[in-house]
Amino acid sequence: MQTIAERLNSARKGIDQAANSAHRPPNSVKLLAVSKTKPVSDIIEAYEAGQRMFGENYVQEGVEKVQELSNLDNIEWHMIGPIQSNKTKVVAEHFDWVQSVDREKIARRLNEQRPESLPPLNVCIQVNVDDEDSKSGVSLSELASLVEFVSSQERLCLRGLMAIPKANPDDEQQRQTLSKLKELFDHYHTSLSNFDTLSVGMSSDMVEAIHHGSTMVRVGTAIFGKRDYPNR
Repeated sequence: MQTIAERLNSARKGIDQAANSAHRPPNSVKLLAVSKTKPVSDIIEAYEAGQRMFGENYVQEGVEKVQELSNLDNIEWHMIGPIQSNKTKVVAEHFDWVQSVDREKIARRLNEQRPESLPPLNVCIQVNVDDEDSKSGVSLSELASLVEFVSSQERLCLRGLMAIPKANPDDEQQRQTLSKLKELFDHYHTSLSNFDTLSVGMSSDMVEAIHHGSTMVRVGTAIFGKRDYPNR
């Protein structure tokens, strides 16, 4: 069985190969290791193998890990799951990034509750690019309004867009979805400072996402192995 370090190395090689085939510069795509449901010991193993960016989906679990691993230098924590309004305070106090902002109420609360002692909270707006009822994310028609609001918040730094495209699309649908995301990203990237992140692509669609401009891919199972899904 491969170690976490070996799996990380394989993931990085896959990213580099995809970037190279898309004629993109080395290191133009970051790897976010999604550690939800996995033990702290796995995160430490990945950290010791050079990984610094970790993504968590569940607020309580994520906060506990942030606290337990607070002694690790340069570790960067991303909240990538849905956030209820009663959980914004602990998220604002503990995470470096929130990639799942999808409405003004959540953005306002994160801004108000981000401690002054910390730098502004890095934020990505989650876009429901395929208009799926089962997924979180702002609709395309409401995106511009939310971009404007988040940009106006002093304790937030709008870094880009995040999306979870439809699972198992046909090739044409996948290209259309990823092209639309790239178009949206390019539009705001040219007009907003610090807007540098397009977080899209997981193990199954990573290569195509990188070919369509993704700057950050989110990989979990391929690094940490199959997950358990507790009731939360």
